[in-house]
This record gives sequence, structure tokens and C-alpha cells, in this order.
Amino acid sequence: MLGAAALSGLAAMRSGAGLVTVGVPQSLNTALQRKLSPVIMTFPLPETPEQTLSPQAWETLSGELMRFDAIAIGPGLSTQTGTRDFILKAISAIPTPLVIDADALNALSGRLDILRKSPAPKILTPHPGEMARLLNISKTDIEKDRKAAAIALSKTTQTVVLLKGARTVIAAPDKKCTLNSTGNAGMATAGSGDVLTGMIAAFLGQGLNAFEAARWGAYLHGLAGDLAAKKKTRLAMIASDLIDFIPPAVRSLS
Repeated sequence: MLGAAALSGLAAMRSGAGLVTVGVPQSLNTALQRKLSPVIMTFPLPETPEQTLSPQAWETLSGELMRFDAIAIGPGLSTQTGTRDFILKAISAIPTPLVIDADALNALSGRLDILRKSPAPKILTPHPGEMARLLNISKTDIEKDRKAAAIALSKTTQTVVLLKGARTVIAAPDKKCTLNSTGNAGMATAGSGDVLTGMIAAFLGQGLNAFEAARWGAYLHGLAGDLAAKKKTRLAMIASDLIDFIPPAVRSLS
């Protein structure tokens, strides 16, 4: 899903990242370049016959890790077996702060032990369905007590957890926990989570710790959504609108 990668990359640039590189299966590199702004670089990686990232992509990526201050993994990657193997290897070995979203969360289902294999700060950004799979409980149970679910996953994995949805919850292993106050129902649109992932990765890359990066990412993502809704309406807004309203959201803090 090239659109997911494009949204994350563009959101990261709009959130203050000085340089963004988007990894992509090599045969899709040209197509992604056409979707992206010219200020974002692409990184062609080895692929499976299904045009998803292959396990060999790790060998290529691992030699370049020192170039990056933070990495986001998951948006648009697919649940293909070879790609899942790549994801698990990357999560276990990447030494830089890491945002884990979407298909990377799906790959972790039943494999939460992987998260403890490297000491790098990690942020998990599940929606309730992904959270249910990670904790092996029902989505209904998640929604009954969203705060307790986020705290439980954070404690189990020793990661910062951002549970998406109305009143997004951000929880840390040291028992810090906060509810986000911004955002609206119009943000329940395809690609909104990919924008959030890019924003959080940008804040990590600029030196915020994992909890603060997740907290500010959620707040400004929601605020951008609130500003977009005033201009576009909740009904008509789309994920790329959120990126357009990141600058005024940031400006409003000054």
C-alpha cells in the first residue's frame, strides 16, 4: 500500500524531520516517487514475488541504520510471510528509536518477546482491533477499559503504547498515562493513522523521548484534524488534509 508509506513520509517532513527516506520494494520505487514530494528520498529494497519486502531487505537496510535518528515500520507493508520475517528481524535488531504500527503490529501477534531483544525505545500505535490481537483478548474487552488495556500492554512489552480511538490513550512502562484531548470523528478515515506514525517518528528523530513523542504526536495530530474539520467538514476531510494542517497546528502553540 504505497499510499500509506507516502502519507507517513510526508507527515514526518511536515513535523520537523530534516530528512526523510521511505523504504519500498524495489519494483515499486518509481511508482512511490511519483506519489511523494521531491523533498523525500526513497530507498529501494529487495522484494518477494508478491512485490512486498523480503527477508533479504534486512541485509540491505542493516548497513544503513546509522543514517537514521528514528525509524517507523509497518504502514502498508502487508502480512505476507517473507515480509513478516523481515519485520520481526528489524524490530529485534534496530538500535534507534522505533515507531511500530499497522502490519508490523500484526506481525508481532504472539511474538511480543521480540520487543525485548533490543534496548531501543519503542512506541506501539495499535487501534483497538490490533490491541486485541496483541493481548489475545476481545475488542469488546479493550473498549470496556481502554486505559487499563494500554497500561497492560505497555507493562508487558516495556514500550510506550498509544491506543488510538476516541480519547487516545498514551501509556508508558513507568506508569505515566495520559488521555489525548484533541481530535474528532472525521479523523476515522483511511490513512489517518499513517499520518500519526510519521509525526511521531519525526518527533523521536528530533530528540523527544518515546512518551513525549507519542503524547505530542497524538495532540498535534488531533489538533490538525480539528482545524481540518473546520475548513473541510468532518464528513469530507481525508488523511492528506491532516498533513496540510500540521503547520497551523504547530503555529497555534506559539
